[in-house]
Amino acid sequence: MNIFFVALVLLCVVTVAAPWRVVSEDNEEQHRLLVNTTFVKNARAGGALCLDGSLPAYHLHRGFGAGLNNWLLQFEGGGWCNDLPSCLERAQSRRGSTRYMTKFEVFSGILSSNASQNPDFYNWNRVKLRYCDGASFTGDAIFDNGTTRLHFKGQKIWEAIIHDLLPKGLGKARKALLSGCSAGGLATFHHCDNFAKYLPTNASVKCLSDAGFFLDGRDVSLNHTMRYFVKSLVTLQVNFNKRVIYFSLCSRKFHKSVIISPKLGGNINSLKRKALSDRVCCVQQGVEKNLNRNCTSTLFFPDLCFFPQYVLRYISTPYFILNSAYDVFQFHHTLVPPSADMHGHWNKCKLDPAACTPPQIAILQAFRLDMLATLRPFAIYSGRGGMFINSCFAHCQSESQDTWFEDDSPRINNKTIAEAVGDWYFSRTRSKEIDCPYPCDTTCHNLIPYPRGNANRRLNSKVFSCYTSFPASHSKAIL
Repeated sequence: MNIFFVALVLLCVVTVAAPWRVVSEDNEEQHRLLVNTTFVKNARAGGALCLDGSLPAYHLHRGFGAGLNNWLLQFEGGGWCNDLPSCLERAQSRRGSTRYMTKFEVFSGILSSNASQNPDFYNWNRVKLRYCDGASFTGDAIFDNGTTRLHFKGQKIWEAIIHDLLPKGLGKARKALLSGCSAGGLATFHHCDNFAKYLPTNASVKCLSDAGFFLDGRDVSLNHTMRYFVKSLVTLQVNFNKRVIYFSLCSRKFHKSVIISPKLGGNINSLKRKALSDRVCCVQQGVEKNLNRNCTSTLFFPDLCFFPQYVLRYISTPYFILNSAYDVFQFHHTLVPPSADMHGHWNKCKLDPAACTPPQIAILQAFRLDMLATLRPFAIYSGRGGMFINSCFAHCQSESQDTWFEDDSPRINNKTIAEAVGDWYFSRTRSKEIDCPYPCDTTCHNLIPYPRGNANRRLNSKVFSCYTSFPASHSKAIL
């Protein structure tokens, strides 16, 4: 009897003291916070549609208690598309259509409603904006050749979701944080100041980019692989008569939001009369007009303002940059894209940093130094800015619970990512953390993507879908 009583008391103590703990994967599945989809029903009237013409959507979990009037909006990530074939492919997937998206979305990490897992934002209104365009919520154009129609309407989707949320309480927000991961993190750079304009002037509005600080750097073969990809993304083109020309070489005066492509069967007589020497029809996503105007008016190549490093200086809203200095996506697609490693000399290094040769490690260390040098003006002169630049081989660390806030989460100066972001947002202390170089950090969760079909040590299928390779032509969608 006494033994039974002691066992019962111990069980009650464990349950009360740590109700969020799980003892098996089955229990973890049962305790996940699943949030239903909300479709923006009036979006069609304003032309705010996904690539395939479906309605945009978001997931909202209501705040409570002291966080009732505070809002956190999180842009979903998921790469980009940079030509018609890749955008057509994307339109038939969850990255370009809400028809293929799951009805419920897991909220964890910075979106968690558990105080022990997300101490500063757990009781806020938390929103995940679904990503169904191909340009980080910046496009505003339509492609239509009579048989195929694509809606490049990321900018309109952003505006439609905001207008849907304003009467639901966002318009009266006292505190607000706009965040995002990967392509969603990049979106925060392009919408941060605009977000602040929608909210009350006395609201505390700040922005956070997670793994969204994509560098405009050279790859190991000294080519600007990522730059050319971004150029083609911003200025989507279709080749005619097997000749390709970028938007910078096309006459701007005959570009419209709807362009008919001869390659896909359209009638181009009107275009022939205006741009006949090129025999090229350029198709735009309508991105450039939605980039920061201070930036585009300054740079000789305004499409480069899609890169955060060029637009950051013009953002006036307080900003926090969360990134790995060895970001896995940039390692695999900017620094060592497949086109720069045709013989696979980097394959082992990509799968396991411990397998990298000394020359490869030196190249990775140089990439880290390039990122830190690019961020140096922000680190020094941004009085209201924050940083957490760790030395883990990872990509996106705010949405995953184990990297956001757990006992063994990554740390810099014994501070987790959640603590660093919270200290910055609430101005508790200076929060600009820069890690020592690899391999000094023993707290890292190195999220290395494995080739499709193989197991992954720490990467679930949802995150793994973000890691697919550029082809040699750089013209496929990055999913």
